Amino acid sequence: MENKNLFLEKVSDLFIQNGAKTVTMDDIAKEFSMSKKTLYQQYTNKEEVLKAVLSYKLSDIVFHMKEVEKLTANPIERMLLREKNLQTITQANKTVFLRQLHKYYPIIFNDHVLEVYSKISVIILHNIQIGREEGYYRNNFNEAIYVKFMMQLFLSMEGSSLFEEEAKNPAHLCQNATEFFLYSILTPKGTEILTQLKTKYEELA
Repeated sequence: MENKNLFLEKVSDLFIQNGAKTVTMDDIAKEFSMSKKTLYQQYTNKEEVLKAVLSYKLSDIVFHMKEVEKLTANPIERMLLREKNLQTITQANKTVFLRQLHKYYPIIFNDHVLEVYSKISVIILHNIQIGREEGYYRNNFNEAIYVKFMMQLFLSMEGSSLFEEEAKNPAHLCQNATEFFLYSILTPKGTEILTQLKTKYEELA
């Protein structure tokens, strides 16, 4: 089998284009011009392939979210720069892949949602810790609950009829969601920094 990451990337595209239920192990073997025996030596069944693809895509998102820390030490700016990563999670929920996963593989889907929360929450909680130390974020809120609020918002808004119009511009929708979260935790000092950063990025746009 070719490079595992390349394999998972291509299989991911196959699932995204056709759906979690629609794609079969035969389809995967055919796509890669391999025998089913070779494929089954690597993965016991399609469920194992689905889990591997989801884990791979999430690892990629987490990697890029952590890379942001090399670009700036400011926790507020880090949140703004992570909008694209959060947008990836948001938009994924409206693909035929995730819809079929939710309908036909509910256990895998629910495990995936919990894994997304587990990995992303560590990054956001660390951000909150730094922001508090620098006086940008308030101390009088339950950070664990707030991060759950944030994750639920990003995981559900693309599929909600309430955001049907806004979802036509996913980048702007994610920007508003990120700012909504930030304004809920910022101190006056943090609000000033966010205003400055928004002006900075508007001038660069």
